Amino acid sequence: MTDYDLQPLPPEGELETPAVLKELVRAHRYLAELKGVAKTIPNENILISTLSLQEAQSSSAIENIITTQDALYKHGLQSEISDPVTKEVAHYVDALRLGYSNVKTKGALTLNTILEIQQVLEGNRAGFRKTPGTVLKNERTGQVVFEPPSPEKIPDYMSALESFINEESKLDILVCMALIHHQFETIHPFYDGNGRTGRILNILYLVQNGLLDTPILYLSRYINQTKDDYYSLLQKTRDENLWEEWIIYMLKGVSVTAKHTTTLIERIRDLLLSQKQDIRENYKFYSQDLLNNLFSHPYTKVAFLEADLNVSRATATRYLDALSEGGILDKQKLGRENYYINQPLVNLLFNMPELDDLPFETR
Repeated sequence: MTDYDLQPLPPEGELETPAVLKELVRAHRYLAELKGVAKTIPNENILISTLSLQEAQSSSAIENIITTQDALYKHGLQSEISDPVTKEVAHYVDALRLGYSNVKTKGALTLNTILEIQQVLEGNRAGFRKTPGTVLKNERTGQVVFEPPSPEKIPDYMSALESFINEESKLDILVCMALIHHQFETIHPFYDGNGRTGRILNILYLVQNGLLDTPILYLSRYINQTKDDYYSLLQKTRDENLWEEWIIYMLKGVSVTAKHTTTLIERIRDLLLSQKQDIRENYKFYSQDLLNNLFSHPYTKVAFLEADLNVSRATATRYLDALSEGGILDKQKLGRENYYINQPLVNLLFNMPELDDLPFETR
């Protein structure tokens, strides 16, 4: 089998079929609800910090790179003591933030940004692969079912993809996102990190086109829970050039994930208001910056509070110890340094229900 001959986007034929249009209505409704509820959180960094860490864990898990949220938060406190896997997963957050900053600054999702994202993820400047990509084989027969495009085709393919990402289309933005994700994963332009880079591109594309203000919709958990469908539909679409099933799969992922994330943000908002009232009534040092710190850093430390509140180390220590003694924070030790956990927030983040627990079909 020769390497895959990629067709330009958009593919020929009807893409916005009646079944796709039905899913589009639902996806846009839940996405609009998510965008609205996100505005009720006073500081966007609260959501970016907490949700991006969940996404880093879920996206990496798809590639069998496994760590815990606890390990990731501790990495934020003392990165030098983290294990190599946790450090690798933490790079995902750095890559996402870089991409978000670039898109907000430039108003475009460029090839340079895509290369920078992958560079941060992998910690190297290897760029596009110069060797053939990993072939997919039928496990039973050994027959090659997919071979990524050859290296010499990658620059032209990626340039064409960049153009499609940034040009106006008559197609719905969410349909375009599904097409872009499939095209990127088919090109498989890098030696490693293609899946994680592709999933970051999903959310950046939605931000670029105004469907969300901040990068808070992450499909990795949905893909993880429907991994067999994800990979089989990727290949089925390549084999048959029939796009409806793939597009519907991605749209359902948007709906399910947006609904799930809206529920999480509502719970974060309720907890934030509750702790705001508690701290304001019982501690003279209450400030909005203090509250933002406790929610942007569910595992916080003195140095974080010093920087955010512009206070001395002694003052920051006094504030955190007082909140710990009052039961709002849980004081722990990591090496020689104390850190403070916002336990109610951590319980909320660590114990969200599976997507299947939501009250509508995911398939």
